[in-house]
Amino acid sequence: MILNYPPYPINSMLKTTAILLFVLLAHPLSAQPKNSLKVINSLKVYQNTYARDPNQELIELKKIIPDLVLDIRYATANNFMKQVMYPQARAFARKPVAEQLKKIQAHLRKKGYGLKIYDAYRPYAITVSFYKRASDKRFVANPAKGSKHNRGCAVDLTLIDFKTKKEVPMPTPYDSFAPEAAAAYQKLPAAIIRNRDFLIRTMRTYGFRVIKNEWWHYDFIGWQNYALMDIPFKSL
Repeated sequence: MILNYPPYPINSMLKTTAILLFVLLAHPLSAQPKNSLKVINSLKVYQNTYARDPNQELIELKKIIPDLVLDIRYATANNFMKQVMYPQARAFARKPVAEQLKKIQAHLRKKGYGLKIYDAYRPYAITVSFYKRASDKRFVANPAKGSKHNRGCAVDLTLIDFKTKKEVPMPTPYDSFAPEAAAAYQKLPAAIIRNRDFLIRTMRTYGFRVIKNEWWHYDFIGWQNYALMDIPFKSL
């Protein structure tokens, strides 16, 4: 069978090729929209930001809540990365977050409990390292979006007995990748569920929400109002 195509003038082909080349040069593939994620890594920019709006300041939690217990795991090798990630065992959070945590500590103290902080503000560069190394990406923030920790609006914590400073029994250790770490997991002893749910309710009352796969991780409502940060602890 012979297929007969209508004639296609050479001049028309040249014109079409020229148009295509013009389009590609004017709008190259590399010019497609890129990730517009903004991360503040300039100390001066950060300082100017909270000079205009004091709520943007990162407050050191021990300074505003002296009886808070810290167990900053990423300042040790006792974490899922198995290496020291923070040069200093310190905890920071945006001013409104810190103020609410102070209220929570006061509330818990009356009931014989207190807070232990595992992590709070986390520089963005650390989130990048976590994502590269984590075996289960569900338990680490994607750097393409950033973490609420990078915004100074998330805290990892648990309850302790205020007098003994011992941790109250919870479903799993901190940073566990086990299914029992989920905030709504039910196949647990009743006492463990009561402890976990008491912590979740208390945090919710003061403006925090637990994330579904980590009973210890709480995001502050309104985190969208704070920029991602990559300011190291030593500069704060």
